[in-house]
Amino acid sequence: METVFDTAHLPGPVRVEAWIETTALALVRTDFTLVDPDGFGARMNAANLGPMQVTEMSYGPLHSRRTPRLIRQSDPEQYQIAYIRRGYQGIEQARRQALLGPGELVLYDSSQPFNASVGGGQGVARSLMLQFPKQLLPLPVTKVAELLAKPLSGTQGIGRLFAQFLATLADDHATYTRHDTARLANTVLDLATAVLAHQLDGDDASPASAPSVLFLRITSHIDQQLHAPDLEPTTIAAAHGISLRYLHRIFQQNGMSVSAYIKRRRMERCRRDLVDPALSHLTVHAIASRWGFPRPADFTRAFRSVMGVPPTHYRARYTPGPGVYRAR
Repeated sequence: METVFDTAHLPGPVRVEAWIETTALALVRTDFTLVDPDGFGARMNAANLGPMQVTEMSYGPLHSRRTPRLIRQSDPEQYQIAYIRRGYQGIEQARRQALLGPGELVLYDSSQPFNASVGGGQGVARSLMLQFPKQLLPLPVTKVAELLAKPLSGTQGIGRLFAQFLATLADDHATYTRHDTARLANTVLDLATAVLAHQLDGDDASPASAPSVLFLRITSHIDQQLHAPDLEPTTIAAAHGISLRYLHRIFQQNGMSVSAYIKRRRMERCRRDLVDPALSHLTVHAIASRWGFPRPADFTRAFRSVMGVPPTHYRARYTPGPGVYRAR
């Protein structure tokens, strides 16, 4: 990982301002109140994994606020999953409050206001942060919102696997090749998805309803047929013996449309293939075509709307060499 901030190299008077600007570039912009400005110390290391970023941070007591005003000024529309390695941190978002200790995970949404704090008297806090575009998470937005600012275990089950993977990834990042980095980006996103999906499964103590089971069957069918040119709501409804209206209703209940889900999953497959070293011999158009985008102009427009850059630029940006932090 690349060190992008360290107060040890800065004179006291400029440390606070430098920390504010560095976190704005590497994470999201927030307002800070420091418990001890004169004695404040912090360090940040970061590494890019394609469109995702892993950030390792240590910092003294502080209060951080992301306000509606700051969101209006700039919003990268990302999820952030923090893994607490040392100290206790408070978080408030979406009318939910939590006090997190070592070994716990927590989910943030950059598009919603939040308050975060590390109290005085406990020394330096340490955490790891994974951040990624919200469009990459293949889970219903309304369901994911239920997990914001909710403590998630990083010491057992799938949460432990994710936390250990994230910690190892951060500790050993300097040893990875560019091919390793491209593959690990997919793995860490899959693990993050598994952690959140597991929590959502566990939140539902009642037996699965018929619509819920059907929704899972349909989304599984879609994922298996993403390459099919005739994959559309009418064929999906026919394959499951339901009306088109009922199909749309099931997806609406899960906070999305059928077409939006298909587009998002196809876009994710394209994104992965674009940075896969084993597929570097394929053109952008060939990759788009294999996942249901036969017209180059349509694919470029759709890809740019999701990822913020054209697919050719994306491919060049995330495959030139080892992933390190770049200010966005």
